[in-house]
Amino acid sequence: MSYLVLARKSRPQRFAEVVGQRSVVRTLQNALAQNRVAHALIFSGVRGTGKTTLARIMAKALNCEQGPAPEPCNTCRSCREIMSGSSVDLHEVDGASNRGIQEIRELKENIRFMPTSSRFKIIIIDEVHMLTTEAFNALLKTLEEPPEHVYFMFATTELHKVPVTILSRCQRYELQRVSHGELATHFNRLADQEGVRIEPQAMRLIVRESGGSVRDGLSLLDQVFSYCGDEVLANDVVEILGLVSHEVIGELGQALLAGDLATALERLDQVYTYGMDVKRFINDLLDWFRALLICRVSREPERQLDLPAEDLEELRQCAARHSAETVSSMFDLLLESLEKVTFAARPRLALEMAFIRAVQAAEVVSVATLLERLDQALQGVELEPVAREPRPERPAATPPVSQVSTQSGTDTETTPSAPPSAPAVRQEPTSPPPAHGKKVPVQGQPDKMAQSRPVSAEDPVPDDTGVVPESGYRGRRKDVRRHWESFIGYVRERKQWMAAVLQRADGARFEEDRLIIQYTDSVDCTMLKNRENITLLTEFAMDFFQDTFRVVFHVPEGDCEVDGENGISPQQERQALANDPLVLAAVEIFNGQVGDIRVGPRFRKPLDSDARDGGDASV
Repeated sequence: MSYLVLARKSRPQRFAEVVGQRSVVRTLQNALAQNRVAHALIFSGVRGTGKTTLARIMAKALNCEQGPAPEPCNTCRSCREIMSGSSVDLHEVDGASNRGIQEIRELKENIRFMPTSSRFKIIIIDEVHMLTTEAFNALLKTLEEPPEHVYFMFATTELHKVPVTILSRCQRYELQRVSHGELATHFNRLADQEGVRIEPQAMRLIVRESGGSVRDGLSLLDQVFSYCGDEVLANDVVEILGLVSHEVIGELGQALLAGDLATALERLDQVYTYGMDVKRFINDLLDWFRALLICRVSREPERQLDLPAEDLEELRQCAARHSAETVSSMFDLLLESLEKVTFAARPRLALEMAFIRAVQAAEVVSVATLLERLDQALQGVELEPVAREPRPERPAATPPVSQVSTQSGTDTETTPSAPPSAPAVRQEPTSPPPAHGKKVPVQGQPDKMAQSRPVSAEDPVPDDTGVVPESGYRGRRKDVRRHWESFIGYVRERKQWMAAVLQRADGARFEEDRLIIQYTDSVDCTMLKNRENITLLTEFAMDFFQDTFRVVFHVPEGDCEVDGENGISPQQERQALANDPLVLAAVEIFNGQVGDIRVGPRFRKPLDSDARDGGDASV
């Protein structure tokens, strides 16, 4: 017979053998003892915590010849058939591969018949969240009023994907991750049965890597047993599983806190020599800083940290030498570097730069400490109050020319500043045909007469801090070459992956109304060529550089422009239509103003002569 792995050999066959999940086990046993078992149960939780195992034990307990009983006997014919997988009254369905409505119809047809040799028909659907919507709908009525001889048991790792209409018809049991202590006890018992001795430090590494999953831990045990033989040492576990020992992580963390950059980079090189994944390494380092911060701020860190006593004591001693602000600041820097390393083309270089920034940050002093030092420094020092700078007087408004001319004939002494040769009435020259750059007031803006009205001394002076008009951005366009890195940082705060793609660009420049981003390979900007992504990038660029333009990707194979919907917002489209030469001519001829502007679907091109017929503006 072929070798049976530990995950199958040690599968619990009774409720008492289930590792952890005491509350779930107790509820199920009480329901069996009181004959209050619901017709539909759903077990949820992370992988390897016992969802399908509990469903099978429940099936044995319901169909046991001595039951239903809180514990199956595992000796009767029904229990033995279920254990061997030969029971015709137990139907196990894989929801990932049998997820369609046709499979559910066949299942419904099958459960109409009475059980062959057992008391009940048990339907177990694993990964039930993978069923299609039609399959779930086909189950609704049967699940609400099933036959008396049928029990449904579901298992899922993603409970949120199961429709609420299904959840409301089931009793839910949420399984938790198994604690490190329970896993270590269980694994040591299995190792004794296999005749293998495991070093305590090696067991801690295996338990930590299992992540609260019994099945994952058993798979690691199988692998370690095959490599080590009769005795398992910590170094062997580190080597076979590709881990970094807790001592290396601790030395690296303490080196960063002490500002010892040489030691930190040396430990990082050691990690790369092991061939460990950088992202996984940063996660381990973040876990160490998290544990350090908890030891610094918590009175009983052992309640939150499932760590050995010697590791906790070492963390306490390290936490006593540093403030909580310093540890949290270091944690934030590493957390930020995790996002950068994920999308970086050279992860090691990005991580080394993160270590340099962390060391340069040095010790962080709290604001309260700084204020206390400032108070001590200022004791006995008399500070004179700072006089408020006088505000310059606002000059009197110059009266309009027509008003000066009228007053000059009656009382010339009151208007000494008016030139004697000022004309009484300014003649309006005949207006030439409208130029392309002429602006026409859109509805909601003041007309020409209102704009040319004289400003009297009593009128308020307009404030420069008003709202920027919607015709465009105010101010001067930034130099893209000087501010390119700042722009990438601006994008990184909003879209991390987009900033990583922009980082691969060879350069950028402005040419008239285009922002040209250069790439050596078109593959580097493939993600940005998506309609939604290119629109988002254009918005980021116009917000940062305070101007209106199109974005062009320049690659050796050709250019990819932001065109149509991606380059121009509806507001800019309406303004472009309002300033179109034909619209300006119509306004001039009919002596009117632009009222309603409706942008049609054809106006989806850059602002050139081809875009004139893309919308309509009612005058």
